[in-house]
Amino acid sequence: MPSARSEPNQILTINGGSSSIKFALYTAVQPLKRGGHGTIDRIGLGGTHLTFQEAEGTRPTTLPPAATNHPSAANALLDWLEARPDFGTIQAVGHRVVHGMKHIAPEIVTPELLAELHRISPYDPEHLPREIELIETFRQRHPGLPQLACFDTAFHQTMPRVAKLLPIPRRYEAQGIQRYGFHGLSYAYLLEELQRLGDPAARRGRVILAHLGNGASLAAVRDGRSVDTSMGFTPTAGLVMSTRTGDLDPGLAPYLARTEKMTTQQFYKMVNHESGLLGVSETSSDMRDLLSQETEDIRAAEAVALFCYQAKKWIGAYAAVLGGLDTLVFAGGIGENAPPIRARICAGLGFLGIALDESRNALTAPIISTGASRATVRVIRTDEDLMIARSVWRAGLSDAGSKHCSQPGKTP
Repeated sequence: MPSARSEPNQILTINGGSSSIKFALYTAVQPLKRGGHGTIDRIGLGGTHLTFQEAEGTRPTTLPPAATNHPSAANALLDWLEARPDFGTIQAVGHRVVHGMKHIAPEIVTPELLAELHRISPYDPEHLPREIELIETFRQRHPGLPQLACFDTAFHQTMPRVAKLLPIPRRYEAQGIQRYGFHGLSYAYLLEELQRLGDPAARRGRVILAHLGNGASLAAVRDGRSVDTSMGFTPTAGLVMSTRTGDLDPGLAPYLARTEKMTTQQFYKMVNHESGLLGVSETSSDMRDLLSQETEDIRAAEAVALFCYQAKKWIGAYAAVLGGLDTLVFAGGIGENAPPIRARICAGLGFLGIALDESRNALTAPIISTGASRATVRVIRTDEDLMIARSVWRAGLSDAGSKHCSQPGKTP
C-alpha cells in the first residue's frame, strides 16, 4: 500500500560488516541526497549501540538495541526503521555484498541469487553470511520491498585473464578459485568522481586508485577499466592493513602448524585480526595512534614504515602494468586524512612524474601535486553508500510505481 505521506521516496542503503551494520537513507531523486544515517556497532562483542543522525551535522542519537548477534541486530534495525513515520517512503534497499563471483553489475535479489550467495559463502565466511542474513531478514519481513545486491568484486571483472589467474593446479579454477579483487564500490565511485571533475585520465588514461583504510588496496585502471588490483581471492591479500597481513609466504601456514600446532582456524584469525599494523606495532591498528607514537616507540615506527613502503611498491608495480601514470588518487580513512602517510608514499616517485606540493598536501587539498608534476595526485573522499544508492536508482527500483506495502509480512 502506498504511503499517504507527502515525503519523497527514499532509498535505504545497507553496508553490513563483521561486527557492524551501516545504513543510510537517500532521497530517490537526482541528485541523490543523504538524509538520516547511522550504525549498529559492536555486534556480538557486547555494548552494542545504534547511533543515528537525522541529517549531516545534526546531533547523533544513541540507543541500546536488543541485539546480541547478527540476526537480532538485523531485526532490531528493522524494528527501529518501521517505527519511523517515513518508513513507508522507502521504496528499495541496496546492499553491499562483498563477493559476487563473476557478476559484472548489481543485481535484483531473487531466490536464485540468494541460493548462489549461500553456495559461495565459504569464499568469505566472515562477511557473506552476515550480508545474506540482512537480505533475508528484509525479505522475510517485507517481501514486497525490492532489494539490490551491489557486489564489491564487480568493478574488477574487466581485469585481463592473466591478472585473474592463480598459479595453482588448473582444476581449482573450475571451482571459481581465482583473483577477484574488492573495494569495487569505492573504486567505482572514485572513477565517477574523476569523470565529474573533468580529469581526462578517467576515461582515456592511466590511473592508480589507492583505497587506504582499515582495509587497504590499490587498483590499476586503464581507460576507465580495472586491469589489476592488490586484493585477490580474499580481502586478506595485497597490501598490509590494520589487522590483516596482506600478501604472505604460504609456507608460513604449515610451518606454524608444525611448530606451534596452529590450526587452520587459528591461522585465519591471526592473519585477519591479529596481524598487519596491529601485529607489527603490538599496540594499535589505528594509523593515527601509530603516527603519534612513532617517535617514542620503534614498533609503531616500523609499522608505519612498512605500510608506506608496501604502498609505494604497489604504485610502482601498477605504473609498470599501465605503462606509466597520469593520475594517482588517495582515498579511505588513511588516504583521506593522513598527510604524512601520503607524503612518505610519494617520496622518491619522481621517476613516475609525481611531485607533491607540501602545503597542499598538509591542507588535504583536492589536488596535492605541484603544477609542474607530470602526474596529478588527488585526494577524494570515497562514498560507498552513495554508490549503492546510485545503483538502486539506476536500476529503476526507486520509481514511484514500485512503492511497497509498509506493513511487515505483507506483499503489495
